[in-house]
Amino acid sequence: MLTLNCPYCGQDKDETELGYGGQAHLKRFGPGSNDQDFEDYLFNRVNPKGVHFERWRCASGCGKWFHAARCTASMEVFGTYSAQTFEPPKHITDAITKKRPGWAWGAFS
Repeated sequence: MLTLNCPYCGQDKDETELGYGGQAHLKRFGPGSNDQDFEDYLFNRVNPKGVHFERWRCASGCGKWFHAARCTASMEVFGTYSAQTFEPPKHITDAITKKRPGWAWGAFS
């Protein structure tokens, strides 16, 4: 079972106590965007086998949204962090790179 630590309330929660919110760090397109950009935002997602960045909600705790970095193949969690960030913190990307040499943030985002 997947267990994540909420960075706001500090509690470890299993996946049944959390709400999944999809891929993290999506570029949102607003009024005036072209149809292709809006379609990509609504429907097209990265679905890698390996490192993935996701949004989660601490549904049974503080109720806040946060991001998690994990491996979709092994369920290994590299860390969780605030949802109010545009990219993962350095300590998270360093942890991923240490276990997966050659991995780069921009290549899989």
